[in-house]
Amino acid sequence: MTQAFRPLFSCRAWLTALLSCPLLALAQATAVPAGQAQLDLPRVDLSVNMYRIDAQVAATPLQRQVGLMYRTHMPEQEGMLFVFERAGVQCFWMHNTLLPLTAAFVADDGRIVNLADMAPMTTEQHCSTEPVRYVLEMNQGWFAKRKIEAGARLRGGPFSVGKKRNEP
Repeated sequence: MTQAFRPLFSCRAWLTALLSCPLLALAQATAVPAGQAQLDLPRVDLSVNMYRIDAQVAATPLQRQVGLMYRTHMPEQEGMLFVFERAGVQCFWMHNTLLPLTAAFVADDGRIVNLADMAPMTTEQHCSTEPVRYVLEMNQGWFAKRKIEAGARLRGGPFSVGKKRNEP
């Protein structure tokens, strides 16, 4: 009498378990707890004209998705630089973002393409007027108070002199 082999797990259950464990570990290692601001991202020093900016860098999809959500305050000289893998028309909204912000859409060479004031807790889209890889969010009014407009150039970090065009 031959006994048929019967696996302990079905192929589907085994495959699901195999794929889920590493993804869960990765998600837990990089996820921000729901409803909490991300305050520990890497930072980069930037400048525009004579003004210094201490920018957190949001470079992964999850970091970009959370952005400045849930922040209740941000020092005047601080901001967040969103870095994308490739240039494209970038659009931002303010879902779960408590602070009024201005987004500077920035070309690879540091040129500010356009600026958009964004009201807190809204889902209105604010987009770049041309493809960009970078978006710098600052407290609303930061650029206007310093008379910084489209065409101004950011320096430092990815906009340093001598950087190749495709380097992050």
